[in-house]
Amino acid sequence: MDAIDKKLIGLLQEDCKKTTKEYALHLNLSTTAVYERIRKLEREGVITKYVALVDKEKIGRDFTVLCHVRLTQHTKENILRFERQVQKLDEVADCFHVSGDYDYILTIHVSDINAYREFMVNKLTAIDQIGSTQSSFVINSVKNSTAVFI
Repeated sequence: MDAIDKKLIGLLQEDCKKTTKEYALHLNLSTTAVYERIRKLEREGVITKYVALVDKEKIGRDFTVLCHVRLTQHTKENILRFERQVQKLDEVADCFHVSGDYDYILTIHVSDINAYREFMVNKLTAIDQIGSTQSSFVINSVKNSTAVFI
């Protein structure tokens, strides 16, 4: 991956809806060269997919919770069972297996505190492998980026 590929990736992360011609003009390349670079990055798995980013406030999911989860036991079976079950929860945007006092950190998007309580009572704590949780509520998002610095 050369400097032009890195610049192209940055442009795509900023706005992937532009035309190949617009990227070509910005990079001072032909549209064919840019097209081929994009296809190569996709084939190599550097670019994994394209998505639409949604304004959480406009869809009523702007109450964000960071939930720290501690498992009851750290067996392979428990870990895999927990991970399979948490993947089924639509409210969970991210699930990170982490080191430290807790085993996982979840990013959860719901409408409000009542919806979070409902989620906790009926979905999250229904997962048998969970020993304890600690929740932090986001007051304000200072930086929230989907881009990866290259």
